Amino acid sequence: MDAKLKTKIKEFVLSEVNEPVAAATPDPFWQSLKNTGTELWLDTGDIDEANKNWTSEMTALTTNNTLINKEIQKGIYDELIGQAKAIVQDLPIREQIMEIAFIVNARHGLRLAKKFGGFVSVELHTNTAHNMEATVDYGLRYFELCPEQFIVKVPYTASGMLAARKLRDLGVKINFTLEFSARQNVLVASITKPNYLNVFLGRLGAYIKDNGLGDGSGAGEKAVLETQRWVTKLTSKNKVPTKLIAASLRSASQLEDLAGVDVFTMPTQVAAAGKASLKGNFSSRLDADYPVHLNSPEDEPLISKLWHVSEEELALALDLGANLPQDGNELIQRVHDAGFRDLFPYLSDEDLEDIASDGKIPVHERWASRIKSGELAVDTLLNLAGLASFTKDQAQLDARIERLIS
Repeated sequence: MDAKLKTKIKEFVLSEVNEPVAAATPDPFWQSLKNTGTELWLDTGDIDEANKNWTSEMTALTTNNTLINKEIQKGIYDELIGQAKAIVQDLPIREQIMEIAFIVNARHGLRLAKKFGGFVSVELHTNTAHNMEATVDYGLRYFELCPEQFIVKVPYTASGMLAARKLRDLGVKINFTLEFSARQNVLVASITKPNYLNVFLGRLGAYIKDNGLGDGSGAGEKAVLETQRWVTKLTSKNKVPTKLIAASLRSASQLEDLAGVDVFTMPTQVAAAGKASLKGNFSSRLDADYPVHLNSPEDEPLISKLWHVSEEELALALDLGANLPQDGNELIQRVHDAGFRDLFPYLSDEDLEDIASDGKIPVHERWASRIKSGELAVDTLLNLAGLASFTKDQAQLDARIERLIS
């Protein structure tokens, strides 16, 4: 796309963002949690729901393909989509759809930024997940729209790591997303050096419980706290230390159990439940070690990869960070050469279709033998399932756009 059209799109996105500013009053409950060292973000793209829960102690909102799709499906941007069509109508249809998806994501992010005054995590189209050039291009375009408040979310893929590193070197704030283990985040901290990275803790317990491997308790919390220790250790001397997000909390009790972790992203229902049910006497739990209950000791080595980082994995991460691969394929090959094929497995189209059909929580029985053989791992499956879920929601958003512009 030529620079003239990009400029025209930028000017269009920035026009008519007249969102009234939300009132943000102090709240002793949230201040007590903030005093433990935790930043408080709301995990929602719904302006009305965010407004009900927003206080002066909160500093950001985070959106993703799923949350933005929910907003788009309300029809609130149908008129904007029609206006955007006139700007991009000379592009091929698939490019039109991607550009309009970018426009509505960016406009919604600007509305959130204007209304609440904090940072806003904005997510890339899932078509860019394995494309370094496209990730860098769209990441820069988001940044140029709102450099003081936008944080660009890039998903955990081999290409995504390297693209996000380029964006960081260009000064773009990065929220690296869709990680499920300490070892994945050791790689991210070393290679990408993002402003933020994540553990999607709720899905760890769900994987164990839903697949009958145990009761699910403690797994997400243990993975988060072990990741926090590694991230703090590896990035404390960086010019901009990386912060860990305990992503998308599932229950109010986790506000207490993980107090002190760098950042919480809280769905509005969790924030409201915490305020209603907890006393608000928070203290740091960074030194806690939560037990994980499994039904069979045979599963312990497989599940423990969620929080355990071996010396060999650490050495690999440090080497990749010091000697950056040229592209995603080289990164994957070096990971395989080091003996960790389960971090980036080679999978068939049929495998990927099966992962997508499983939903957000993979069916363990389908993959158990390959996990035991070292070909796959639970964190990798959850990452691939998460990306497939976002891709499905992105497709729904794209389909609405296509209907409106056809």
